[in-house]
Amino acid sequence: MTMSIRDPQAAELARLLANKRNTTMTQAIIVALQNELRREAQKESLETRLDRMLEKHIGSRPLGNDMTKDEIDAMWGH
Repeated sequence: MTMSIRDPQAAELARLLANKRNTTMTQAIIVALQNELRREAQKESLETRLDRMLEKHIGSRPLGNDMTKDEIDAMWGH
């Protein structure tokens, strides 16, 4: 099967990658697409990334303190 790249930018990018890797444009495209598909498959979900960031920055510390009304009033200068 023949591959035809009609978009000039796509053709130029494929040509540049092929030249840098000393390979054909077809092989450069195949490897680039395989790499992108691998990256997509390895992506963490947003929920997982947020959980990891929270754990890193907050750890097991509580997110707040239970304060009495007197403590709140003192904080506000009452």
